[in-house]
Amino acid sequence: MASYVVMQPEGNAGADAEAAVFVRDGFAYIAFFLPAVWLLWHRLWIEAALAIATTLALTALGNVGGFGMAAPLLSLLVSIYAGLEGAALRIAALRRRGWRELGVVVADSQDDAEMRWLIKAGALPEEPEFGRPDFSPAPDASRRADSGPMLGLLLNPGKS
Repeated sequence: MASYVVMQPEGNAGADAEAAVFVRDGFAYIAFFLPAVWLLWHRLWIEAALAIATTLALTALGNVGGFGMAAPLLSLLVSIYAGLEGAALRIAALRRRGWRELGVVVADSQDDAEMRWLIKAGALPEEPEFGRPDFSPAPDASRRADSGPMLGLLLNPGKS
């Protein structure tokens, strides 16, 4: 199960629970494989520019400085950093834009996290009203007509 940080714009004082953004707190695989693209997708412009500049500088250092395979291995650190800290960078950017952290939801997927948050916020009822079967209580087993001696779960009518 993953944890999701719930962020909401400052203007919404809990009135609109559907305006919340759920940021998965964990390793971002897409940010690891494509750090600049992932950062640009989430509108992290400064972080993306720094990632691109660092990668280009390390590539140039490898070509010009004669470091050979050390430069590509060092540029792998940019990918590892983006994968590990991508969620924290995204949360920090939302805070700079005036968003506030409302809480953390633990769920299997983002859809489950949204459902749990909406139920907690009161936007959805806890149990859906449709499809709920009406169970009647089971008949009392102690009032049987043939209440003779019994052994275990099997009826063993004794001889009177």
